[in-house]
Amino acid sequence: MEKKTKSGLIILILLILIVFALLIVNNISHQRILPSNSNINSAPVTNNTHFDKSQVKNYKNKYIAALYIEGQISEENVDYSQKWLLSTIRTLKNDKNNEAIALFINSPGGAVYQADEAYLALQDYKTTGKPIYVYQGPMAASGGYYISCAADQIYANRNTLTGCIGVISGTTFDMSEFLNNLGIKAETIHSGKNKNMMNFNEPFTDEQKDIMQSISDECYEQFVSIVANARKMSYKQAADLSDGRLYTAKQALENGLIDRIDSWENMIEHLSEKIEKPGIKVKTFKKERKTNFFDLVTGKTKQLSDMIVAEKIGLPVEIVNQMNEKRIEPKYLFPGY
Repeated sequence: MEKKTKSGLIILILLILIVFALLIVNNISHQRILPSNSNINSAPVTNNTHFDKSQVKNYKNKYIAALYIEGQISEENVDYSQKWLLSTIRTLKNDKNNEAIALFINSPGGAVYQADEAYLALQDYKTTGKPIYVYQGPMAASGGYYISCAADQIYANRNTLTGCIGVISGTTFDMSEFLNNLGIKAETIHSGKNKNMMNFNEPFTDEQKDIMQSISDECYEQFVSIVANARKMSYKQAADLSDGRLYTAKQALENGLIDRIDSWENMIEHLSEKIEKPGIKVKTFKKERKTNFFDLVTGKTKQLSDMIVAEKIGLPVEIVNQMNEKRIEPKYLFPGY
């Protein structure tokens, strides 16, 4: 018994040391990003040297907002905050000095609800007559493309991956037989035959599959309709492009999903010309990426816990991770995330 106790303490100490080592590495690797209330004045971002610089004085307080959407779209995570994003868009809408939004998107997509909220907030911003230009970074997939559809113009880097127009309604694991072989009995007390659907301890029925498919289809139809409206094509044309695949920037341009392959700087220049204020200032609005000590500890502890559970029951750790996620939440999300 004493030996077991000592072994347990040694393992516990080792786990604590691993967690702290990971925390240190994590803190070193995290670059501090502009705070959530950033209004950083930059020099005029333009390649156009022919505009009359004396005219800039006439709109010296005016600016284009460079607004960044990065990471997986959800209510809140390290890279993304729905509350911050909606509040920022609302502030820009009501700011008389703001002339336009240059929206930089680098996202694999995310939850249907939050993606649509962001899209609607940008549409509301446009009721002021202020334009929105979108620049797609390394990836603007699924929900990232959904939000892009609020733009007057969509630009992309030549190496951008975009599109992935489709819906994932959830993943189900029927572990009942596997657990039974291990001598584990998991039972959920519920009322309503479909209340426990997609839980790992019960088989997924054909009726339940139809239920989830109907949710997925409805979200899909909404997505395709938005693409068709934004890109000025028929529903059928949009649906033909919306089979869930990723497109390169060149493919997206050929299919009418974006307007131009160009640089961020050139997009800013074109936007400043659109609002007839060449050389206008650009202010950056970017969510601060920060994690507190508690989040780091619990995150690393969960990773270790999942690894231990996966090893004990003989499953890949990726499966255990998915089992711990929300089972029913429609997502406009690239499935590699």
